[in-house]
Amino acid sequence: MRVRCLLILSTTLVVTLPTTAWAEDPYPTVESASEADGVIVVTARKREETLGNIPVSATAISGDMLEAQGINSVKDAARLSPGLNINSDGTGRAFVAIRGVGVTLVQSVQPGVGLFIDGIYQPNTAYLNNPLLDVARIEVLRGPQGTLYGKNTLGGAINVLTRQPGNNLEMRAQGDFAGPDNAWLVSGSISAPIVNDTLAVRVAASHRQQGGFLTNVVIGGQANPFNTDSVRATIRATPSNNMVLTAKGYYDWVNGANTPYSRVNSPQDYSRTVQFNALNRVSYRYRGINAKLEVPNEGIKSTLTLIGAYDARSGRAPDNDTDFGPLNIARSVTYDELRTKTGELRLDSKWSDTISSLFGLFYSRETTAARDVTTIVPAGLVRTTLRTTKADTYAAFGTLFWQPDGAWEVALGLRYDHEDRQAEGAVTFTDTGGVLPDARIKSNQVEPRLTITRYWTPMLMTYASVARGYRGGGFNAPTAPVRTYKGDSVWTYELGTKYASVDHKAVLSSAVFYNDYKDYIGLNSIAPAEGGGLVTVDLNTGNVESYGLEFEAVVRPVRAWSLQGALTLMHARITDATAYTSVTGRVLSSNRLTFQPDWSATIFTDYTFDLGGSELVLGADLTFKGKRLAATLNQITPTFLDGYMLANASITWRRGPVEIAAFANNIFDKDYFESYIEKTTLQLAGLPASDLGITGDRQRYGVRASLRF
Repeated sequence: MRVRCLLILSTTLVVTLPTTAWAEDPYPTVESASEADGVIVVTARKREETLGNIPVSATAISGDMLEAQGINSVKDAARLSPGLNINSDGTGRAFVAIRGVGVTLVQSVQPGVGLFIDGIYQPNTAYLNNPLLDVARIEVLRGPQGTLYGKNTLGGAINVLTRQPGNNLEMRAQGDFAGPDNAWLVSGSISAPIVNDTLAVRVAASHRQQGGFLTNVVIGGQANPFNTDSVRATIRATPSNNMVLTAKGYYDWVNGANTPYSRVNSPQDYSRTVQFNALNRVSYRYRGINAKLEVPNEGIKSTLTLIGAYDARSGRAPDNDTDFGPLNIARSVTYDELRTKTGELRLDSKWSDTISSLFGLFYSRETTAARDVTTIVPAGLVRTTLRTTKADTYAAFGTLFWQPDGAWEVALGLRYDHEDRQAEGAVTFTDTGGVLPDARIKSNQVEPRLTITRYWTPMLMTYASVARGYRGGGFNAPTAPVRTYKGDSVWTYELGTKYASVDHKAVLSSAVFYNDYKDYIGLNSIAPAEGGGLVTVDLNTGNVESYGLEFEAVVRPVRAWSLQGALTLMHARITDATAYTSVTGRVLSSNRLTFQPDWSATIFTDYTFDLGGSELVLGADLTFKGKRLAATLNQITPTFLDGYMLANASITWRRGPVEIAAFANNIFDKDYFESYIEKTTLQLAGLPASDLGITGDRQRYGVRASLRF
């Protein structure tokens, strides 16, 4: 035995491995890569590459890992990726941030982290709560990804890739049940060839529901139930000359609760009782269809890819208590529609043994329509708000890859985005009011990226990159002191390294980064309204600086035992809040970013016992998160949420295609807050004031079974 010590960007890890001869290529090619050997193929740069070879800070989570961990949503999968934080305060709302930036409490603000399903952009982050169905892999890309993925990826991008049909007949079925809130899931998929090597189809469906752990003590019943049904269908055709046409359709029915906040006295008051006088139920319907055509041309050593997609979301909240209390003060009825059409054309070419390129064009149109009727019951005042928006985005992008020899790669990319957004609407107060003045935003942005990669040995590579990212702006109410707010941008600088031992018993990666954000779009706030009173506004808070370290490791001391871990250390602070004060007339009580911890970590392990014809797997994981700033408009005293640790464990028996597991989540029944709003917000709105909080899930325990062949 011999010990190898590897120093990776100020992080020292000592790994004991058996002495073996170097393999000719410990980073296998895409064609020879095997997940069973610890090698994962990703599409982070919109071409298939092995994860260990790409100069991007990225995490790939396989579908099998998601199922083994009992993870049913992207939100739950966030703990497996360093630098990624996702929390939620309702069925249709999710707040996502990578490296501290991207979070928002309102749907009207464009996300700072791009979400893609099979490479197709999703403009709304609510999907992060939705069930994962028949997923092959989740790729989390940290840092600006504008060169290939476009605007709204200044924090990073999340790409969910579903399983594709092929020549083999494949069937999967899974079910689990957990208490004490009667949480259960059933799902299944079937894939089969219609004509070998020519036409194949895959169909998947699932049902998930849970009661939740919050109780309405005013009118009774569960305050945060969740119920979903999903269906997917994919057709893959390869008619000739390696041409591939893939078409997919999907439909999701999602029913749950809207912002089920409890009135609490402090961040240590983990109340699970909600005092609403309405059920606050909300329902969403997601459906869409997309197609991708891939046409290789050996004559010019290029592949042409054409993508088209149509996605729709419809939301309905028929009766909402908007004062968060037991008294019948304010109620609302809301409806909204979101429609998105996208198209992308790209050409991936290999010009020589040393030069290749990826060029493309992109277009999207997003249209929204929303109707909100709010009633102030004591005054008999009814406010009806109608809003419509239309957004067109045009982009051209390209990246040149130069590999002068096997030891170096230089990638230079550039993307140009043109955005044109328009807003219309009307507001009436009982019998007064009328049409709102139109508003419009146009922007032209250039997002470059330069990456230099050095492959020191077949086992070790390092890279350095500099990139710019951009997020689009939006609109406020006409009575706000600012009708529009502009987009924010970032320059990021990153150094990273990746290492894999010859036998892949140790796979390590780390990165250090520095981000300089301008015109950061922060949480919504309160500002003086024209004509008197206050109005809610979205705005550019100011400038933000963040820097830190990310580290991931997978180690197999022996064949039966694996250890995996991820660590993020991050310092993200607002450095200039002048813009916030000039709009609101208020100051911030902290320079921290809302809900973003300075550190987080995950450790998970499993050990497999060979039972002769079957195996028994013991698994456990720990998730740590440091203290976080709550959402607050208090100008003097900031409110912080305590850090916490969650522990999960499972025992799994496997024999052939059958797998049965018993599991427990949040073993120690740890209390923690998923979301928190300090009372100043209600005070400024003239409502009975208290802090508002949503606690995370309590201890769950249950069984899970799966069958695949």
